[in-house]
Amino acid sequence: MNTLFLHCRPGFEGEVCAEMADIAAQLEVPGYPKSKPGSACAEFVCSEAEGAERLMRQTRFNRLIFPRQWARGAFVSLPESDRISVLLEALADYPVCGSLWLEVLDTNEGKELSTFCKKFEAPLRKALLKAGKLVEDAKKPRLLLTFKSGREVFAGIAEADNLAMWPMGIARLKFPREAPSRSTLKLEEAWHHFIPREQWDQRLAPGMTAVDLGAAPGGWTWQLVNREIRVTAVDNGPMAESLMYSGFVVHQRADGFTFRPRHPVHWMVCDIVEKPARTAAMMEAWLGEGLCREAVVNLKLPMKQRYAEVRRLLDRVEAGLAERGMKVSIGCKQLYHDREEVTCHLRRLGK
Repeated sequence: MNTLFLHCRPGFEGEVCAEMADIAAQLEVPGYPKSKPGSACAEFVCSEAEGAERLMRQTRFNRLIFPRQWARGAFVSLPESDRISVLLEALADYPVCGSLWLEVLDTNEGKELSTFCKKFEAPLRKALLKAGKLVEDAKKPRLLLTFKSGREVFAGIAEADNLAMWPMGIARLKFPREAPSRSTLKLEEAWHHFIPREQWDQRLAPGMTAVDLGAAPGGWTWQLVNREIRVTAVDNGPMAESLMYSGFVVHQRADGFTFRPRHPVHWMVCDIVEKPARTAAMMEAWLGEGLCREAVVNLKLPMKQRYAEVRRLLDRVEAGLAERGMKVSIGCKQLYHDREEVTCHLRRLGK
């Protein structure tokens, strides 16, 4: 089990390889990444037998930027029939797992395999339970079977508390018809990823205040208003009338990069199309000047060296806030609802 298998957004295989190579070098885990463009996956092949396990145990999945899901294990070739027997044999040396996910890749071929996986899951689960390879225990590792085709599967495992919260890392969120744009799902997914669900009532509480930079037509503002948070929506464009009738929104026609609130707010959110360096400097200023306690900001990515640029900007923001004497937690993730961008979350710690 010396291979680490990683899901990602199609077209970002190179970024996953660059990120995992960087992390492996820091942890002194020898190996090499490999991928095919457009495959929606990448591998990190470790030179040592326990390398993949060491990588996963020393890295928190929710701190990774570009991978959507991961598992350590090996590829298994399957016959046209009696796939279950072959899988059980391949899993003989795997630990007993507490749950099972059948996954596919985020490609057209992967979507076509979804029907097969749905039909295959019930008999496979029954066979695994009978063989003692699967028990109901939330603390045991999760068995993740990623089908690249009906004849090839990556049989992997991951610790139950150190993997994506959804199969394949694809957020299962329903678009609210009242929201003025589909971008509303970006902010909702960001909250799921960066804020433990049991803390929502405390950190996204009714009566809080927020600023939405580049708000029009109001997809992100809608999420805040839905939590009964009072929003200053900053944009020269028009806001959805339904939001303005809510009584929770004040519309300021201004430049999102020059606007500053009269009083500090609990939240600043921003989804402006701009060069990432300028956006990163802006989010550093808002936290550094004490203008907000938490922020969710999208960084639009360059065409090349995307991981290197994101890493450089995050390091710059962290260093800049440290120079100001600020203690801030910084997270960054390419969410499922992101496209050529990543979402950053910053939270001021302490008073």
